[in-house]
Amino acid sequence: MTKRATLYRMVMPDHVCPYGLKSLDLLKRSGYEVDDRLLTTREQTEAFKAEHGVKTTPQVFIDGARIGGYEDLRRHLGKSVPDADALSYRPVVAVFAVTALMAIATSWAATGTLFTISTAEWFISFSMCVLALLKLQDVERFSSMFLNYDLLARRWVPYSYVYPFAELFAGVLMVSGALMWLSIPVAFFIGSVGAVSVFKAVFIEKRQLKCACVGGASKVPLGFVSLTENLMMVAMAVWMLLRYVV
Repeated sequence: MTKRATLYRMVMPDHVCPYGLKSLDLLKRSGYEVDDRLLTTREQTEAFKAEHGVKTTPQVFIDGARIGGYEDLRRHLGKSVPDADALSYRPVVAVFAVTALMAIATSWAATGTLFTISTAEWFISFSMCVLALLKLQDVERFSSMFLNYDLLARRWVPYSYVYPFAELFAGVLMVSGALMWLSIPVAFFIGSVGAVSVFKAVFIEKRQLKCACVGGASKVPLGFVSLTENLMMVAMAVWMLLRYVV
């Protein structure tokens, strides 16, 4: 028996509703024959919402019954609906996975070997650069979240603005192998302060906070992963000191 659904979605010259497209795709992939009805003007859209007593589009109807919008459709089909406020380590995992692949690719391009000591060095350096990039997207939001737990920033607020630039600066220098006398102390300093701050906030004071490591809009919980990130910078600084300076 053919499964049928009716979908009302906004398609205007200056706006195509992304959730309408997602709903159409989901219905088709779920085996539905879709009566795709387009709302092409604001007046038509407002009239539709008033008629059905809804506040948003798209709206899906199956067997004459209104299912609702995209998330309602996902629930109806037994699929998960992400919680926008849920804490997740996914952003950090994504960063480290990408920078690990970048380090492996760089090692292959430079030496013809996938895994070398330099691969680990590039991994940490690339991670510092990408994490700094995420913070620099909105320094103001980053600084506000950072001030919740960083000990130095709470004593000297400008440090919350300096931090992402210092992290990027140290990361870029470590990738290049230049000015080690400068990049090593910078990485060691910000990593040490960060590690102490995270340890105090999470493991001593038992505070439940969000980590600013991937930017001020982060839903990453402050904890072991955040501590590890800072310890990686400290370890990188010590390793670089022993390998290239001493």
